[in-house]
Amino acid sequence: MTLQWAAVATFLYAEIGLILIFCLPFIPPQRWQKIFSFNVWGKIATFWNKAFLTIIILLIVLFLDAVREVRKYSSVHTIEKSSTSRPDAYEHTQMKLFRSQRNLYISGFSLFFWLVLRRLVTLITQLAKELSNKGVLKTQAENTNKAAKKFMEENEKLKRILKSHGKDEECVLEAENKKLVEDQEKLKTELRKTSDALSKAQNDVMEMKMQSERLSKEYDQLLKEHSELQVFAKLLNYLLMRKW
Repeated sequence: MTLQWAAVATFLYAEIGLILIFCLPFIPPQRWQKIFSFNVWGKIATFWNKAFLTIIILLIVLFLDAVREVRKYSSVHTIEKSSTSRPDAYEHTQMKLFRSQRNLYISGFSLFFWLVLRRLVTLITQLAKELSNKGVLKTQAENTNKAAKKFMEENEKLKRILKSHGKDEECVLEAENKKLVEDQEKLKTELRKTSDALSKAQNDVMEMKMQSERLSKEYDQLLKEHSELQVFAKLLNYLLMRKW
């Protein structure tokens, strides 16, 4: 086995070992999620996609080369199988055909397990996230149920308290309503009295205003008569002085 195919075979064995480790039932996905969240993976994450694509390209090239070799030696095998003159060449071709088939299987399974390994890591990560979300949702649901039960118990307590104190509250409300009605009647009575007093005061004011107008007219008349008497007295005085 050449160096390149020995490296591919080692890579295949490593892939099989990793897949078996990932499939162990006693290691939960949350543990793998913690391992994948180490700082080391964060540093090499930028090169991971490039390395993944590079390995896929190399495995595809090796797989196609193995397919070519298998087809090549299969055709030679059919030709030499028909002729029995060269038995050594037939065994040599058989050996090369066996090696090319071995290389085909190694490269093909390496490519297949590489894709499976990538998908398996992705599924484990998603499963760990879903389980963590499920735990959070379960906790929230339990807290919500507890809060709902607590509110229902408090509601029942309030209903019982209201039923026990319902009659007393009705009596108190009736008494308050009666008191409010009595106060309303008193206020209406006082309002009527106040309205009557106000109308009476307005009438008194009107009467006083009319009396004041009459007095003003009489005062004006008296002033006029007083002025006329003063004029008459002056005239009489003047005539008496001329007579003397």
